[in-house]
Amino acid sequence: QVRLVESGGGLVQAGGSLRLSCAASGRAFSIYTIGWFRQAPGKEREFVAAISWNGEIYYADSVKGRFTITRDNAKNTVYLQMNSLRPEDTADYYCAATPRRPVVEVSGYNYWGQGTQVTVSS
Repeated sequence: QVRLVESGGGLVQAGGSLRLSCAASGRAFSIYTIGWFRQAPGKEREFVAAISWNGEIYYADSVKGRFTITRDNAKNTVYLQMNSLRPEDTADYYCAATPRRPVVEVSGYNYWGQGTQVTVSS
């Protein structure tokens, strides 16, 4: 069992930055892949980024070059640094965990946090 808690969301102007955190509790956090997803109002939840236990990283094309995912296993935390934010990045952001390799499908993740809201104003 893994419990995930997101933080760091907020309101920012276009071009600004935010850093989201995903703090995990539970056994063997270091072996889990952690993914970030987002869901805008009226849209399906979509993949943003993921990092495996050994540092294998994937990004959605829409955030490549702007977002950076990192993990600190000593702190049981994964971070999502978001730079050059755009209004279209506005969404609820969720972190999720899976014991498998990184995948982009929502169904591939076993545990989910409650989400943190990000609003980017134009």
